[in-house]
Amino acid sequence: MPIFPQHPSPESLRARPAEDLLSPATRMGAVELLVADLDATLDYYTRGVTLGVLEHAGDTAVLGRDGRTIVRLRQVKELPPARRGQAGLFHTAVLFEDEAALAAAVASVATAFPGSFTGSADHLYSQAFYFDDPEGNGVELYADRPRETWRRETSGLLTLATNPLDPNAFLGEHLPGAAPATRTAPPATLGHVHLQVGDIALGRQFYVDVLGFEVMSDIGSALFVAAGGYHHHLALNTWNSAGAGPRAASLGLGRVNIDLPGAEDVAALQERLAHHGVATRHDGAVLRFEDPWRTLVEVAAAA
Repeated sequence: MPIFPQHPSPESLRARPAEDLLSPATRMGAVELLVADLDATLDYYTRGVTLGVLEHAGDTAVLGRDGRTIVRLRQVKELPPARRGQAGLFHTAVLFEDEAALAAAVASVATAFPGSFTGSADHLYSQAFYFDDPEGNGVELYADRPRETWRRETSGLLTLATNPLDPNAFLGEHLPGAAPATRTAPPATLGHVHLQVGDIALGRQFYVDVLGFEVMSDIGSALFVAAGGYHHHLALNTWNSAGAGPRAASLGLGRVNIDLPGAEDVAALQERLAHHGVATRHDGAVLRFEDPWRTLVEVAAAA
């Protein structure tokens, strides 16, 4: 007998009772990266991405903006590098408040670390620029278009595209005459996390049917899920990792944090996980569990 329910249709997803869904106020908390060279990676995210150092003690640095953690770096020298085809992180996506703030960050990374740029795309609901940090962890810097402009398919799912986005033209339009070093550090939050998984159907069963995210876009080899109608808080793809099994210990993704609005939301999720046979640990503040690929997820009530 399967642990998880069968793959639901978009229509049944929209009809799901509220108690089976995460709160619309759900937000991503932070991503922990396990790194071999803390100094080099810290330099990339501060001098390049323009995140601020919230804490730095020993082998750990916490980075973010306005007191909100976005990335946590932890040096673990004894671990091997992550293999390209294993489950884990595809990219950490930092959301900026508007095109001007995004342009400032993109210009900063491109100036300080010109070899780290990997591409850009207009996704219709957002404009995104992609980089790799010094240890090969993917980084997306993006800004959303107004929600009322997002397009929908007849199924109700969001329309997703990967249209060309010229980085020089974007900077020319949104960064007029200002050198990156002279701009104020832009506000930013962790917008979403994109994961590599071994199987989309299994990922959908876990993150949608059990955790309570809703499907927003589905292109077959990638699934985009969210709470509260956002375009995605999590994405899952098999572009490099189809058939991957549970993760071996390695550098790269350490854990993913999700913030729920209150303790009662965390308790409801814990009950739902227990109902589906998912092992959890709760220390009174943080609920911890693993996805089918042993990616550690931590859930807490937002501060």
